[in-house]
Amino acid sequence: MSEGSVPYPYGSLPSGSLQAAPWVLFDRMWTAATGYAPTSFLFIPGKTPMSTAKETAVGIAVYYLMIFFGRRAMKGRPAFELTSLFLLHNLFLSLLSGFVLLLFVEELGPGLWKHGMHHAICGSGGWTKRLVTLYYVNYLIKYYELIDTAFLILKKKPTTFLHCYHHGATVLLCYTQLAGQTSVSWVPITLNLTVHVLMYWYYFQSARGIRVPWKEWITRLQILQFLIDLAFVYFASYSRAVVRYFPRMPHAGDCAGTGFAAAMGCGILTSYLALFVSFYLVTYHRVAASTRLKRTTGAEAVVRDVKRQFVRV
Repeated sequence: MSEGSVPYPYGSLPSGSLQAAPWVLFDRMWTAATGYAPTSFLFIPGKTPMSTAKETAVGIAVYYLMIFFGRRAMKGRPAFELTSLFLLHNLFLSLLSGFVLLLFVEELGPGLWKHGMHHAICGSGGWTKRLVTLYYVNYLIKYYELIDTAFLILKKKPTTFLHCYHHGATVLLCYTQLAGQTSVSWVPITLNLTVHVLMYWYYFQSARGIRVPWKEWITRLQILQFLIDLAFVYFASYSRAVVRYFPRMPHAGDCAGTGFAAAMGCGILTSYLALFVSFYLVTYHRVAASTRLKRTTGAEAVVRDVKRQFVRV
């Protein structure tokens, strides 16, 4: 980073001007932490931390071992309160998700406006130097989010299959897309960040004792997120496969990324949609049905009382 200017997606900003743009702030933080500009970052398997399949597999395995042994260790022990830490954790993730989302929007916006959607999801528009840096940052954030489960274990809250599977699989998903260089990666990532801004804010407010009435809408947004994800990812995977193996079939052009990354993206995101729809139906429809039953039962009781009073008269 030179003395007179700061790297910026739209050019350079004079050092004496108001430099509050997200990328400018990120550039300063990254450079202070690493000693080099984020635009100089390269994702090199075997050299970059957590950049190999082995490292990722070990990280995920450690996570599931933590769940197994953590549950056993907490048996017969009182739950930890951890209210202050839980508040800070959720507030931090809500704000961090919002900041990283702004970085993606700032980087993607001009390219989408100038070159269109196809270039952004299938071409080089979705794999710029800045985006690769942001993909890596998002990947590392997924490891930090595993702390969610540690809080549940220490507070002796239920650790459902959906929660545990989703957290571990998301680490794998982010790694495979980063290693497989899929240009469409930014679509699931930005939608996920949007949901996480709201979701972690909800957890933050709930931990403060504030009742938030839109909990059900978070699950609805997650389902909508996966539907949009799959529309884009299926399109990109279809385009890639058709260009290579069935070129006479209709297509809009090739899409970047490896076949393995495409398969993992389609498989994991499809499983998310199925699991979250199942969770929504079991959780909210059962509650709604139970509420209707109670109301009906209550109304019938009132009618019976009225009839008894009528008979007595």
